Amino acid sequence: MKTSISLLAVVLLGAVGAGGYWLGGRSQGTPSALMQATGDAGSASAAKPRKLLYYRNPMGLADTSPTPKKDPMGMDYVPVYEGEDDDARRAPAGANQIRIGTEKVQKLGVRTEAATMRALGKVVRAAGRIEPDERRVYAISPKFEGYVERLFVNVTGQPVSKGQALFDVYSPELVSAQREYAIAMQGVRAMNEAGGDAVGGMKQLAEASLARLRNWDLSPEQVAALVKTGEAQRTVTFRSPVSGIVTEKKALQGMRFMPGEALYQVTDLSSVWVVADVFEHDIGLVKTGAEATVKVDAYPGKVFSGKITYVYPTLKPETRTVPVRIELPNPGQLLKPAMFAQMGLAVGGQSKVIVVPDSAVIDSGTRQLVLVQANEGRFEPREVKLGARSDNYIEVRDGAREGEQVVVAANFLIDAESNLKAAIGGLGSHAGHGSHAKTDAPATPAPAPVGHKSEGTVDGIDAKAGTVSLNHGAIASLKWPAMTMDFKVANAGLLHGLKPGAAVAFEFVERQPGDWVVTAIKPAANAHSGR
Repeated sequence: MKTSISLLAVVLLGAVGAGGYWLGGRSQGTPSALMQATGDAGSASAAKPRKLLYYRNPMGLADTSPTPKKDPMGMDYVPVYEGEDDDARRAPAGANQIRIGTEKVQKLGVRTEAATMRALGKVVRAAGRIEPDERRVYAISPKFEGYVERLFVNVTGQPVSKGQALFDVYSPELVSAQREYAIAMQGVRAMNEAGGDAVGGMKQLAEASLARLRNWDLSPEQVAALVKTGEAQRTVTFRSPVSGIVTEKKALQGMRFMPGEALYQVTDLSSVWVVADVFEHDIGLVKTGAEATVKVDAYPGKVFSGKITYVYPTLKPETRTVPVRIELPNPGQLLKPAMFAQMGLAVGGQSKVIVVPDSAVIDSGTRQLVLVQANEGRFEPREVKLGARSDNYIEVRDGAREGEQVVVAANFLIDAESNLKAAIGGLGSHAGHGSHAKTDAPATPAPAPVGHKSEGTVDGIDAKAGTVSLNHGAIASLKWPAMTMDFKVANAGLLHGLKPGAAVAFEFVERQPGDWVVTAIKPAANAHSGR
């Protein structure tokens, strides 16, 4: 029994010792392994080279190269490594893009909106005026000479009804014509029993006298009374031919008038015209028969509806507008002639097209551009072909796709911030820097030149070519280092008095991409010379 207990104790002591030895060795070996692993990782990280993406133009122009090269002035292209480019995963396809820091984008207030598909509706608006319907204007003009005997309507603007008496006239010619008719009728009655050609002649005379009275606009009632009684009336009453308003009154009681003289003008205002002046660029959208709305300042909130009945065939060269006629019913005669009116005409097709907000388009006069957001802080200028316009949107027929984000606010600030003209010039080909640079593409229209200043020394003068070579210092406004380059001069007079080695201070602008022109130059005793 004791022997078994002693043997078990020895076995347990041996197991405990072996376990302690194993744990001690384990604890001593772990730090060494960790240190070795960390060292290996650090060495691998330190040895890993940065990935070279491409080389960019040192002057900031839109030109890149996959291999090292120099620009026309002999300056080395700058390498761009991964991590230095926000769009590193893109290849040099971003060469024509504009890069602006995220913070600056926020400061500029840049806002984008997606190009979308929508039906491009538009409301053509035009200013106009109320005019009477020319077909409802009547003039009362006697066809014989006479005198105004009495006025029944003697106020301009007075409403009259059809058939209402306007004035009485006395005319010796009219009285004579009535008496001729009466005498002819008496002769007809006296020769009825005789028969023969004499009766026929008297009848023709009576009919001619009656026709002359009718041609002088005697009313049927007056003619019937004359035929019935055979008695000539001293005065004849003229009546209104239509219900309306007396818009013109020249008749005065007792005045003499001549044949054809307009004594009254009566206008029916139950229907009026609106003659609106539509701008030349909108006239192609206006069609006869279209429904139009009209508003006048006299009745805020009230809308009148009518139809376009006529588009005039002539254009007013002073305003570049074409008159358009809208006919409107005028119940209650609310619309007064000569009132100003505003016409609205809804136009536009039902088919959907790609559109962008009108604020997204930069129009240089010869081409139209939009800035498309390629990535965060990167914008690509694209030339677009435009189509129809609405109040706030423009159709893009080519240059932008549905869903692409275009800059709709601060796009002109991006233009100024990033020298957009250089990027636009790169759309076709690279625009070199300096007087030795050449390009196969035509010069891109640029904004107004921005002036720069520097100092340096005259390296050479070519009066025949109109250029001067200047060894100038660093130019902070363009981020140029010191260098020697050729400049054109704005005029030959700037070269007078210049000699090689002279220290000068000068101003210059970029007239076109890569075309640097000196606009002012003068001696400077303390000018920087050389690089």
